[in-house]
Amino acid sequence: MTAVAVPRSTLPRFAARPVAAVAVVQIAVLTALSGRYGFHRDELYFIAAGNRPAWGYVDQPPITPLLARAATTLFGDTPSGLRVVATLCGAATTVLVALVAREFGGDRRAQFAAAAATALSGYVLVVSHMLSTNSVDMVMWTAIGLLGLRLLRTGDRRWWLAIGAAAGVGAENKWLVLVLLAALGIALLGTGPRAVFASGWTIAGAAVAVVLMLPQLFWQIRHGFPMLTVAGGISADDGTKNRLLFVPMQLVYLSPVLVPVWISGLVRLWRAPELRWARAFALSYPVACLMLLLVGGKPYYAVPLLLILLAAGTDPALRWLSQGGTRRRGGAWILAAAGAVISVVIGLPVLPVAALRGPVLAFNKDQGEQVGWPELASTVARAWQRIPPDQRATAVLLTGNYGQAGALERFGPALGLPRPYSNHMSYADWGPPPDTMTGPVLFVGKLRPAILAAFGDCQRIAVNDNGAGLPNDEQGTAISLCSPSSEPWSRIWPRLRTFY
Repeated sequence: MTAVAVPRSTLPRFAARPVAAVAVVQIAVLTALSGRYGFHRDELYFIAAGNRPAWGYVDQPPITPLLARAATTLFGDTPSGLRVVATLCGAATTVLVALVAREFGGDRRAQFAAAAATALSGYVLVVSHMLSTNSVDMVMWTAIGLLGLRLLRTGDRRWWLAIGAAAGVGAENKWLVLVLLAALGIALLGTGPRAVFASGWTIAGAAVAVVLMLPQLFWQIRHGFPMLTVAGGISADDGTKNRLLFVPMQLVYLSPVLVPVWISGLVRLWRAPELRWARAFALSYPVACLMLLLVGGKPYYAVPLLLILLAAGTDPALRWLSQGGTRRRGGAWILAAAGAVISVVIGLPVLPVAALRGPVLAFNKDQGEQVGWPELASTVARAWQRIPPDQRATAVLLTGNYGQAGALERFGPALGLPRPYSNHMSYADWGPPPDTMTGPVLFVGKLRPAILAAFGDCQRIAVNDNGAGLPNDEQGTAISLCSPSSEPWSRIWPRLRTFY
């Protein structure tokens, strides 16, 4: 089967003004709320990594840390300044989904509906509010989807160059984009049009992707592919839970209200004769889900493909509404409003901190992880004062995870704390402490066997309280004072390292 070429003039006009209006409102709301609560643990880690630029890190490629550094340099070392990048990623995704709806023949109303549904969906709100690798990943998956649709609709194989460039940039942010490429490739081989592969442009696009990936690929090779070690650890620890929750979470990540829309989009892409050229996108979503289930990937990894299906489903959803009476339209508006409110409450920091309990944290744990980092630093600073003054110059501040280390690096200097060290993720590469640091060790976190074996006598001297009684990961964190090791730091450091 050959690709079905559709003249560009047959596409509806892009609904620039209504889509731009959605994006502007989205940016305004996200910006207004970006300073509430505080940094997320991952954001603190990205800032720390961005201050130590490299071609790669043990758990991620370089783009998100570099964006964190650029944002804090340009807009300020605050949650609001950092999150400019996430806000722009969210707005870009909204516009891209509207363009995807246009590729499927969606008119002005369908494009506007696709943009509004995207901007108000739960997952998009979460990753547009705080900076994460998923913020950029969502944009790149959607962009690759749009470019792939252009390739299939027009039959112009030069689009492979753009797809390769987007894939290369996406892989410099997160290797998860390779799942999308594999799923689309398998789907195209299964449903066609297979002729799009029979071109030198395909090879050229792949070459562009590989060239863009080379710097961090060489970094991973030189360091023994630590990202695979991290991924293996995540799968071993959370794989069973991820598999059990995978299907249920697909129904709630965007919004339960939007499930009929994206399901209608999947059915439309599979059945509609006029969209037979895009049939592979209907198959790519279940293929990606199956791949992620096999490796124990997190349920939200496949969500960007749901945005493609959502764009395909807006047109039939609007036709269904227009064919119904006032009761149907009224009920649909009520459901849409309820879904939007739920998404905003779960995805954005609109509630008082004290109200972040129960269902909110159950659906979005990341809300709670933005609370209490200055309080942790204050607790550690008080514990640091328990060390005799004549021993502090050679004492070491050590943490059990990168969130704690990032918080102490960000808030500690103003409280008189020294540089923190950590044996977790890339922080382990930024250590060890100098061997001249032979004093006591103030350890923040759970006393794992390796820590106890290295330092022997450890006494708990403080317990962290975030001040809000919020049950997040650092509430109740112990701070322990440990006696020095009998071995130099350079010798014990490899034994302390943890990847997950």
